Amino acid sequence: MRTRRQFLTEVSLAGAALTWPRRLHLRADDDLARLTAWVTTLRQEGLDAAGVALGRAAARAGELAVGTPYVAGTLEEYLSAGGTPDQEPLAASLTRFDCVTLVEGTMAVARTARRAGAPTWAAFGEEVTRMRYRDGRRGGYASRLHYFSEWIRDGARRGLVRDLGVELGGSADTRPLRFMSAHRASYPALADDRQLHAIAARELALDGLPRWVIPTGRIPLIAGQLQPGDVLAFATSIEGLDVTHTALVHRDAGGETRVLHAPLSGGTVEIAARALPDYVSAIRRATGILVARPLV
Repeated sequence: MRTRRQFLTEVSLAGAALTWPRRLHLRADDDLARLTAWVTTLRQEGLDAAGVALGRAAARAGELAVGTPYVAGTLEEYLSAGGTPDQEPLAASLTRFDCVTLVEGTMAVARTARRAGAPTWAAFGEEVTRMRYRDGRRGGYASRLHYFSEWIRDGARRGLVRDLGVELGGSADTRPLRFMSAHRASYPALADDRQLHAIAARELALDGLPRWVIPTGRIPLIAGQLQPGDVLAFATSIEGLDVTHTALVHRDAGGETRVLHAPLSGGTVEIAARALPDYVSAIRRATGILVARPLV
């Protein structure tokens, strides 16, 4: 059973990974070795070509990540990593993931593979930054896209992803997002009143902007339209919150649509045994999925 702390860590979607500088990023050599190996694999398999969907390359990187440990909450340790609420260090790892950093990390690997020359950790970090921060600019704590529905919205506005919610028959969810400000004690940065006010202001700015949720009952009808590497976010009825988990679409050898993710319960990156519709149906308080397609 999850403890309350584990639950709040999971639903905060904080983006757990070891952070720069090195006092927390203890395995930089292993991370770089993985980046080099995974980019090499994508290039050898032709998944870096301009005509290949970026999602296919991200999904392949996700397959390479299977078995990697799940680690929660380390991004919130930015204060001990030399950062401040006004300028947080970048979190980047390929040797441990939470559900969000798996999505970001695999997409960043796919994009790094399409850059000319040998892959570098700096290039990988640039790709993570583009996705994780509003307008692609890393500043303080509030510049991070904490609510994953805003991650999709901001990325769609900048051409990083395409929100598929409307075309897949999604329903508008306009409930106000207040989870972070309502659970201040669960977010160390929000002990600072300035950061609390900044997050609360961001929550207010999102009011009235619909989140397009494909209802659970409709998922069997649209599962065949999803492509490998499409980003999944699992919508919830929890008050003030948009989603509780994120993943990538995986298509198995038999054509079944499955979930490639970093689960808190399982402890390592995996491809879920259940097909997508059954997986969502089993999630307590799930209302459906948000879907975004990675773009070059």
